[in-house]
Amino acid sequence: MRAVVFGAPGALESSLRFARAVAELEGVCLGIVSQQELGSFPEDLRGGEVAYERVEDALDADQLAVAVRRLAGPLGGEVHALVGILEQLQEPLALVRERLRIRGMAYETAKNFRDKARMKTLLRRHDLPCARHQLATTAEEALAFAAECLPLVAKPPDGAGAKATFRVDDAEQLASYMRAAPPSEASPLLLEEFLTGTEHSFDAVTVGGLPVFHSISRYAPTPLEVMEAPWIQWTVLLPREIDGPEYEDVRAAGVRALQVLGMFSGLSHMEWFRRPDGSIALSEVAARPPGAQFTSLLSWAHDRDFYAAWAELMVFERFDPPARVHATGAAYLRGQGGGDRVRAVHGLEAARDALGDLVVEAKLPQVGQPRASSYEGEGYLILRHPETAVVEDGLRRAVATIRVELSR
Repeated sequence: MRAVVFGAPGALESSLRFARAVAELEGVCLGIVSQQELGSFPEDLRGGEVAYERVEDALDADQLAVAVRRLAGPLGGEVHALVGILEQLQEPLALVRERLRIRGMAYETAKNFRDKARMKTLLRRHDLPCARHQLATTAEEALAFAAECLPLVAKPPDGAGAKATFRVDDAEQLASYMRAAPPSEASPLLLEEFLTGTEHSFDAVTVGGLPVFHSISRYAPTPLEVMEAPWIQWTVLLPREIDGPEYEDVRAAGVRALQVLGMFSGLSHMEWFRRPDGSIALSEVAARPPGAQFTSLLSWAHDRDFYAAWAELMVFERFDPPARVHATGAAYLRGQGGGDRVRAVHGLEAARDALGDLVVEAKLPQVGQPRASSYEGEGYLILRHPETAVVEDGLRRAVATIRVELSR
């Protein structure tokens, strides 16, 4: 039996689905480290064959290491893999692997992916196209960069999911931002060139340092625009056709970027832009599965359970690349209005009539549910069809037809 420990600070459904996939692997016994009480987990992930350790802070490497050592006993004496899907977990997990001699991504490699300034420095050093950037520790450094590069994006260097990320259009706006959060050596500010064009992702599987699978998607609009306008219902499209010459440049750049950053075995999520002049620019790369239902989208596009595929990849370092047989897409249903609860959901019947069996998965907003705290919104639809144009048209219809009304 292979003993696997899964880090899950909270009992979020997004994490539980991956943990469950590990538990269902043949020849694997699972342990969970979490900040949550055991009772917060569903019945199939507590008690029985699943071992459990609670810590005060699941992002603290010292606490994680103690918990993993404790789990080694009930799991058979040795932990063979230590995994987790959250961006913020990747560095502490890597530290614990090194301390306990568990095979997997090393700490310095995890830093390459987690520290966005370090990442971009490495990419530019190897002549890979990415946004100009400056890691500012003083207001003077930040304003000097702004004098050469406006508009720009301000964010923490260890950000995730476009959180705490803002567009800055002029020097006064940047100065105001820094008055509220002054940059320092302990808390630097990452400034980046504001990229324009269409934003995409390049999701890839690497096994033993070799690229074995990739997927390409397109956002509409960009995640930053979504963060700045809470009322926007956004979409992501996974075209069926991704191996043609139109994506040749990003396939080459994406694979090389992962090699430069040190990816050995894992599923990664890279965001990139196609500029108006046709050139590409790499934005950020994460050494973990993509969020926002992307793993479900990959599953529907390839008729393959990608949650189970990720688990097998991380535990046994093997992956059987599937063929892409469908285009898929997600429409994210975000509430409109100034309230904090869903008052009504309009247009569902019309959407059902228009979309029919294109919809293969849905989480519909429910009247009375609290306003979502993330940019994913109060619900979503996943569409699938062999023809990309059909899915693309369906996504437009979905966000034009359904409206989630919020009220106090």
